[in-house]
Amino acid sequence: MNFLRGVMGGPSAGPQPSGAETIQKLCDRVASSTLLDDRRDAVRALKSLSKKYRLEVGIQAMEHLIRVLQTDRSDSEIIGYALDTLYNVISNDLEEEEQEENLPKQVDDLGSQFTEIFIKQQENVTLLLTLVEEFDFHVRWPGVKLLTSLLKQQGPQVQQIILVSPMGVSRLMDLLADSREVIRNDGVLLLQQLTKSNAAIQKIVAFENAFERLLDIITEEGNSDGGIVVEDCLLLLQNLLKNNNSNQNFFKEGSYIQRMKPWFEVGDDNCGWSAQKVTNLHLMLQLVRVLVSPTNPPGATSSCQKAMFHCGLLQQLCTILMATGVPADILTETINTVSEVIRGCQMNQDYFASVNAPSNPPRPAIVVLLMSMVNERQPFVLRCAVLYCFQCFLYKNQKGQGEIVSTLLPSTIDATGNSVSAGQLLCGGLFSTDSLSNWCAAVALAHALQENATLKEQLLRVQLATSIGNPPVSLLQQCTNILSQGDKIDRRGSKVQTRVGLLMLLCTWLSNCSIAVTHFLHNPANIPFLTGQIAENLGEEEQLVQGLCALLLGISIYYNDNSLENHRKEKLKQLIEKRIGRENFIEKLGFISKHELYSRAAQKPQPSFSSPDHMMFDHEFTKLVKELEGVISKAIYKSSEEDKKEEEVKKTLEQHDNIVTHYKKVIREQDQELEELKQRINTLTSQNEQLQATVTQQVSQIQQHKDQYNLLKVQLGKDTQHHNSHSDTFQMNGIQVEEVSKLREELEEWKNKHELLQGQLREKDSVIEKLKSAPLEMGTTEQPSETSRSGGLEHSNELQKELEMLRSQIQLQSAEISKLQIENQKLQVMNTTADPALGDSGARAANNSELEGRLEQEIKELKSEVKALSEEKESLKQHLDSSSSTVAVLQDEKSKLQQEVAESKKEQDDLLVLLADQDQKLSALKIKLKDLGLPVEDEDDIESGDQGDEDEDGDEEEQD
Repeated sequence: MNFLRGVMGGPSAGPQPSGAETIQKLCDRVASSTLLDDRRDAVRALKSLSKKYRLEVGIQAMEHLIRVLQTDRSDSEIIGYALDTLYNVISNDLEEEEQEENLPKQVDDLGSQFTEIFIKQQENVTLLLTLVEEFDFHVRWPGVKLLTSLLKQQGPQVQQIILVSPMGVSRLMDLLADSREVIRNDGVLLLQQLTKSNAAIQKIVAFENAFERLLDIITEEGNSDGGIVVEDCLLLLQNLLKNNNSNQNFFKEGSYIQRMKPWFEVGDDNCGWSAQKVTNLHLMLQLVRVLVSPTNPPGATSSCQKAMFHCGLLQQLCTILMATGVPADILTETINTVSEVIRGCQMNQDYFASVNAPSNPPRPAIVVLLMSMVNERQPFVLRCAVLYCFQCFLYKNQKGQGEIVSTLLPSTIDATGNSVSAGQLLCGGLFSTDSLSNWCAAVALAHALQENATLKEQLLRVQLATSIGNPPVSLLQQCTNILSQGDKIDRRGSKVQTRVGLLMLLCTWLSNCSIAVTHFLHNPANIPFLTGQIAENLGEEEQLVQGLCALLLGISIYYNDNSLENHRKEKLKQLIEKRIGRENFIEKLGFISKHELYSRAAQKPQPSFSSPDHMMFDHEFTKLVKELEGVISKAIYKSSEEDKKEEEVKKTLEQHDNIVTHYKKVIREQDQELEELKQRINTLTSQNEQLQATVTQQVSQIQQHKDQYNLLKVQLGKDTQHHNSHSDTFQMNGIQVEEVSKLREELEEWKNKHELLQGQLREKDSVIEKLKSAPLEMGTTEQPSETSRSGGLEHSNELQKELEMLRSQIQLQSAEISKLQIENQKLQVMNTTADPALGDSGARAANNSELEGRLEQEIKELKSEVKALSEEKESLKQHLDSSSSTVAVLQDEKSKLQQEVAESKKEQDDLLVLLADQDQKLSALKIKLKDLGLPVEDEDDIESGDQGDEDEDGDEEEQD
C-alpha cells in the first residue's frame, strides 16, 4: 500500500513521477508481485489511469493484463478490474469531456490497433468467451462489454474466431436468458455486432431459439410502448432476417409472424406518441418489410404474404393506415409496408380493394390515397409512398387494373358526381398544373395498362370534355396535345417532369398494341412533333425528352401494322433517315439508359428520390426500355424485304402463339378436370376406407355373434329350458337360417309324435267302444264269473292310466307348439330389425336379399304348419273331451260293478261259512253212524255230497 500511495500522488519529498513511469511501475508490480492483494491493487490503479493514459496503458499493460486473465481466474475481483482496463483501452466510447474536435479519427485508429493486437492470438478471444460464461456479475458484464467493443473494431476477424471456437455462439446465446437485465440488454447489443453481415452466424443464432427469446423480451417490455431495449431487439431481428432466406423461412414456419400482430394495435387516440414509440414502430414496420421484400425469392415472399393475411396482420396495418392522429413518418412507412404485403398477392390485393376509409359516406382506401398523391400540399415522401402502394396494388393484378380503367369508361362514370372515382383523380392529376402530380398520375395510369392489351384498347374509348362548347377529345389525343404544348403552360415544379411522365405513359400504352399505334399515327401532328424534338440540339435536360421521343417513334414503327398508307413502316424509316439520320436516332435513343436517374430507378421497385426534381423514371418502365431498345435499333436498319419476312415470321409466331394458347387452355381445363378427378378419387378412397372399416367391424361382430351362438348352442344342448332367454341374442341373418332349420326339424318330430298320438287315440277310441258294449253283454249274462269281472276291472284301470298319460302328452305338445309360435314371432322381429350396415356393400346386399326371401317363405310355411297344428290341437281337445265323458261313464259302470262284486263276495263268504258248518255236521253224523254200527260208503257220500251241493244251490236261488 505504501507503494500505491507513492505512485498515486501521496505525500513525497522528491519530484512527482510522470504518468508513463507510474504505469511502468504498476506493470512491474503486476508482473513480479507474489501476493494476490498487491496484484489486485496494481490492476485497480491501472484501471483508474486507463481512461486518461489510454495509449500508455494499452502499450505497456496489455500483455500483463492478459496474463492476469489466464492465471488469476480464481479471483473474480482482479479479473473484473483487468477486463474493465482492457475495455477502456480498446473501446472508442470516450466521455464527452475528454473528446476534442481533432481526435475522433485518431481515436478510431487507436481502438482498431489495440483490437488487432489483442485478437492476434486467437486464444485471447477464446479465453474471453470462457470468462463470459462465468455467472459472477463483476466478470460477466465487463467481459460482454469488451467482446462487444472487439466486434465493433474488427468485426469480421472476431466473428471468424468465434465461429470456429467450440460452442462459441451458443455460449453467447445464454446471455439472453440472464435474469439480470443489464447483462441481458448488453447481450443483445453483443449479438447485434456478432450477426452483422455473417449469414453463418445468423443461422446459428436463429436455430439457438433467438426468435423466441427476442419476441418474449419485446412482449415483456411492452411491445411498441417499450424502451430502448425493444429497439435493440428489433435491430437484432433485422440482422437475423434481412437477406437471409433460411432464417426467413424458419421465422415463418415457426409461426412467429402471428406474434407480430399485437405490435400494431393502436387506440383511437393516437396523439402524443413518444419519440421512442415512433422509433420502435418504425423498426417493426421495417421488419415486416424485410419478410416481404421484392428482392426475396418469390415463393418465400408469397408464403409470408399469405401468412400475414391469415393471421390478421394486414388488416391491422390497414387499420393504422386509415387511423387519425398517426405521425406522418409512421403513416408513410405503413403505406410502404402495406404496399409490399399486397404486391403480387391476389388475395391480399382483393382485400385491400375492399378496405374503406372511416368517412361519411365511406370511400375506398385507394381513392383516399390517390387524393393524397395528387394533392401538392402533402409531403413528398408521403406522395411517393402512395404511388408505390398503387403500383403494388396493380402489380400482376389484372382484376384491379380492369377496375381502375373501368372508372374512366363512359358507361361506368357516375353521372351524379356525388363520388370521386380513381380514374377521375388520375385524370385530374394528369392535367393539373403541378408537374409532380402530372408525373405521378401518368405513372399510375401506365401501371394500370402494364402487360394488358385489352385495357389498352379499352382506354382508347375514353373521351374528355376540355371546355364548354368544344367537342370531347380522346385521352390519347389530350396527352399528345399537352406534350406538344411543352413549356407554354405555366407549371409548378420541373419543366421536364411532366413531359417525361406523359412520354412514359404513351410508350407503355402503345407498346404491344397495334390499334393504339394506329390511333396515335392517325393524328397528323404527332410524327412531325416527335421528329422535330429528336432532330433539335437541345440542352442536357432536354436530352432525356429526346431519348423518350425516339423511343415512342421507334415503338410506332415496330408495332405498326401498316394499316395507314401514309404511315407505313417503310415511310417512317425514310422519314427518320431524311430528318434525323439513323445513327443520330440510335444515339438519342441511348440517352435513356445512360442517364443516372435511369440506373437508380432500375435498382428496386420502390420510388425513392431525394427530391422531386430527381423523380424521372419508373422501375417498370426501365424494364420496358431494356426490352425495346435493342429491337427498335434493329428495326430501324431493316429493309422492306426484311420487314416483310419479319411480318411473315410475326404472323407465324402469332399463329403459333394462338395454338400454344389454345393448348394451354386445353391443358388448363384438363388440369382442372384432373384435380376434380383427384378430389373424387380421394373422396371415394376415404369412403372406401370407411366402408372397409365398417365391413371389418361387422365381420368381427358376426364372428362374435357366431361365437356367442356356438356357446348358447352348447348350453341349449344341456338345458333346453333356457332356449327362450338366449334367443334374442341371435340377430344376424346367418344365425336366423340355422334357427329356422332347427325349428323345422323339431316340427317334423312333433308331427310324427302327433301322428303317433292320433293312432293311440284311435286305439283308445276302439277300446272305449268295446267298454261301452261291455255292460250290455254283462247285462245278458246273469252270473258272470269272478275271473271275467276282475279282468274287466284291471282293463279299466289300465285304460284310465293310458288316458292320464295321453292327457299329459297332449298338454306337453300344446306347450311346445306355443313355444314354437313365440320363437317364430321373435324370428320375424329379428328379420325385420336385422343390421342394415351389412347392406352397404354390393355382394352382402345380394346375399341378404336372397336370405330374406328364403326366410319369408320358410316363415310362411311355418305359419301354415303352426295353423294346422293348432287345428289338430283343437280336434285333439274335442277327442279328449269326448274320451273324458266316456271315462266318466265307465267310472260309473265300474263303481256299479264294484258294488256287485262286493255283494257277491259277501254272499260267497256266507256260503262258505254254511258249507263249513254242513261239513262239520256231516262228519259228526258219520261218526255217530259208525258209532251206531251203520256202514258208510264213500260214493254215496260223494253223491250225497253232490246232491247236497245241488240242494244248497237250489235253496240259495229260492232265497234270491
